[in-house]
Amino acid sequence: MKIMVTGGAGFIGSAVVRHIIKETNDSVVNLDKLTYAGNLESLAEISTSDRYCFEQADICNRAKVDSILREHQPDAVMHLAAESHVDRSIDGPAVFIETNIVGTYTLLEACREYWGALDSNRKQSFRFHHVSTDEVYGDLADSGAFFTEETPYSPSSPYSASKASSDHLVRAWHRTYGLPVIVTNCSNNYGPYHFPEKLIPLMILNALEGKPLPVYGNGDQIRDWLYVEDHARALYRVITTGVVGETYNIGGHNEKRNIEVVDTICKLLEELAPNKPAAVQHYRDLITFVTDRPGHDARYAIDASKIKRELGWAPQETFESGIRKTVCWYLQNLEWCRRVQDGSYQRERLGILPAEEVTR
Repeated sequence: MKIMVTGGAGFIGSAVVRHIIKETNDSVVNLDKLTYAGNLESLAEISTSDRYCFEQADICNRAKVDSILREHQPDAVMHLAAESHVDRSIDGPAVFIETNIVGTYTLLEACREYWGALDSNRKQSFRFHHVSTDEVYGDLADSGAFFTEETPYSPSSPYSASKASSDHLVRAWHRTYGLPVIVTNCSNNYGPYHFPEKLIPLMILNALEGKPLPVYGNGDQIRDWLYVEDHARALYRVITTGVVGETYNIGGHNEKRNIEVVDTICKLLEELAPNKPAAVQHYRDLITFVTDRPGHDARYAIDASKIKRELGWAPQETFESGIRKTVCWYLQNLEWCRRVQDGSYQRERLGILPAEEVTR
């Protein structure tokens, strides 16, 4: 099978691409615009595979998407391209509307035309897999409930509202036009190659530099944490065995308060990176509580029983095993982190680094 992955240079997308190339016999066409969060260095280990191809393109560019579909003739599309940072969506929602809503619409229309022209066998087997988030469901607060596939949508941020909109578009294209779609909604991902603006990598890297560890409010917000490589396995299971028209929630069964997550990182760093920056006695001393984010949801929690029951998927990592692997990965890949933090991963791609810095 040949799978086109949109956003394949992003955090989750790159994990999916690596999984497919390393663990299956399928081929991948990686379509990515390479915004700030797209990093081809995250795909270095599989970039020379003859089953991998990269196409730099914006999903909002219909002509380019049409051209790529015609050239590569994929058997399935996994749509992961999205703006995904809540804080950025609050500061500047326009790009989230453009990419997550208009981009998804453009991609749906391109795929509908492409799918409609396939022969009967390929048309029957084609799949459009839309990858979304549990944030579309809103805030569970202190209800004790879990998000199921039937939970009504109630998004709180511009980011989650734009993803909810894209989910509705995908389902409408299935109902109205018959496009064979599958939707998945996942909980908070973490793991290797995570962009340093997100909570877990930010805490790790700030602590190593002796910088404050900013925690919103009192840190009591609860999230269900999913190791990214478990998520990649789940997504591949869905695209290969999922039922058209169905939605599958993907969670890690790991509810943790944000302050617990930060505490765990600090404890692991005490063990794994005992040589602290000057003036830092304990990593936990760097925790700083800051003004809470506007509209901050109190609790997310996924009921992932459907995907386990119907497709046989369950996470392999506990939070304890996954967070240890994550901290170890960052400690062993500080050069990757430096290049992201100082922007050189982008400047080199654009050809504006001096030669001595390119080879450093």
